[in-house]
Amino acid sequence: MTNITFTPDSHIVVVGLGYVGLPLAVAMAKKFNVTGFDISKDRVRELNEGFDRTDEIDRERLKSSTIKLTTNPSDIKGASVYIVTVPTPVNDDNSPDLSPVRSACELLGPVLSKGTIVVFESTVYPGVTEELCGPVLEEYSGMICGEDFYLGYSPERINPGDREHTVDKITKVISGQTPEVVDVLADLYGAVTTGGTFAAASIRAAEAAKVIENSQRDINIAFINEITMIFQKLGISVYDVLEAAGTKWNFLNFTPGLVGGHCIGVDPFYLAERARQVNHDPRIILSGRAINDSMADFIAERVCAQLSGNGKILILGLTFKENCPDLRNTKVIDLINSIRRRGFKVDVHDAAADPVEAKKFYNIDLVPSLDGLKDHDYVAVLGVVPHTEYKNITGDDFERLLETGGLIGDVKAIWRGVAKPKHLRKWQL
Repeated sequence: MTNITFTPDSHIVVVGLGYVGLPLAVAMAKKFNVTGFDISKDRVRELNEGFDRTDEIDRERLKSSTIKLTTNPSDIKGASVYIVTVPTPVNDDNSPDLSPVRSACELLGPVLSKGTIVVFESTVYPGVTEELCGPVLEEYSGMICGEDFYLGYSPERINPGDREHTVDKITKVISGQTPEVVDVLADLYGAVTTGGTFAAASIRAAEAAKVIENSQRDINIAFINEITMIFQKLGISVYDVLEAAGTKWNFLNFTPGLVGGHCIGVDPFYLAERARQVNHDPRIILSGRAINDSMADFIAERVCAQLSGNGKILILGLTFKENCPDLRNTKVIDLINSIRRRGFKVDVHDAAADPVEAKKFYNIDLVPSLDGLKDHDYVAVLGVVPHTEYKNITGDDFERLLETGGLIGDVKAIWRGVAKPKHLRKWQL
């Protein structure tokens, strides 16, 4: 019989307080005794001051939450449930970087007690929880996995900046080493989400479900990006095509663009790695990645081919998606570099990004305000990330920013309804 120590008064620890961990910890703190742990002292300090730089939890919710925040491993010793939400990035060669997960296991091993459940939410390929995490936890705890402590997996489904599909509303997939673990996780997650829980057949099935969710989206976007390239060469805007095709009841609504971020642009490489480990060539998965990773250079080529000489281009948007400050793995930087290689200077404005992070991560000095820019200073204004603020830009604004004959470049159909000033040109994907 599984000897699990979980009760309604049990101590729960969420390890990693980023986009995934913080919303989960705050939601669980409404029902349980929760401690949030992060290795970053700056992150914990900011959260204690009521500031979440990910913009997922507002100041009022942070200040009113009963969650305890710490960077001290001794504060999380002996908890009943640990939930690991650390990132799973890729290396420079796009191979999975499991070092954050391994480090979390090394940290947790010494603080585990008998009957503890360790749940992983980080996106991994099938097998990581049981084949990597379990043994590392055994090594650092001196206990036996499946007898003294237990494993669970519940894939995160946080969509940064999404105020509709929040952690307290979505269906949580759960899985565990034993039926008793699954029952505990059903009670735990079921208490904090109105979307209910779904018990996967196994931990490996739950890991696989997560990694294909984003891989499927990546492949669908890759198809749209490829037909965008084709239609551009035919002089057709893909948005005109999608508008017509979308009238069919079962047409899938995907749009072209740069595919970055910490999920869609990363997770397919995890699945591809596991495929290679079992001697399978993941052709579709990697083809989709290759197409999406080539999109920045394609856009740069299409834009710069319409401009003579050099000059300055204003790029609007640096984050990996709209209305979100997240700069991780943004492919806009690839576009910027590709334009620069073609001899143009680039200014960048972003309505959501933190200027300090833009400088730190990409050495980009963000333009502080569009209002303060010189008149007629740009050969092109390129809308890349459809932040709400950019949808309010008018023809008069373009006329002020662009030189005579300048180009309005619209990657995300932000300005389809904006009339083009007489002395300017307009291009969209």
